[in-house]
Amino acid sequence: MDSNTAHNPVFLLFPPEITIPDLQSTDLTATTYDTSGPFPKLLATKMKILGAMQILFGVMNFSFGVVFLFTLENPYPRYPFIFVSGYPFWSSVLFINSGAFLVALERKTTKTLVKLSRIMNFLSALAATAGTILLTFGLILDQHFFCGYAETISQCQAVATLFIGILIMLMAFSIIELFISLSFSVLRKPFYCCD
Repeated sequence: MDSNTAHNPVFLLFPPEITIPDLQSTDLTATTYDTSGPFPKLLATKMKILGAMQILFGVMNFSFGVVFLFTLENPYPRYPFIFVSGYPFWSSVLFINSGAFLVALERKTTKTLVKLSRIMNFLSALAATAGTILLTFGLILDQHFFCGYAETISQCQAVATLFIGILIMLMAFSIIELFISLSFSVLRKPFYCCD
């Protein structure tokens, strides 16, 4: 092997043992493969984004639950209702799992994964519905949670505003999660390829 052969671009692709076939014949056939996968590109992008949003809502719900963990301080003798119900924790598990299934479904589509994704999104929709109801009860029951135990109005006003703000954020996350979960659990159109 001389130096000209070693630097020849054909040598880099085909070592000397492999010969280049004669391309003189015009009887070539080609096979085309569909590389797009079972979901259209727009739907796959939506699934990835909405799955990431579900995971993010689950992490935020868990974070707000941890914030509620530190509300048992003097002069407040009990935890807020929404913390006692455990909603920030069990909802976060469901939201994160349903988001992970959507992201996994976008990457690899199997019939089993489609069924599991539908089931997880249905459970997340139920959790979001239950969370909306629990948060409504929490807003009604705990509207005077902080100000009922404080000596002065100025002491409780900032903390009560923060508490009500967290409950409203949890309510917004639950409603958005309900719409995302329903769109992938009840509607069969996004999964027309795998039914």
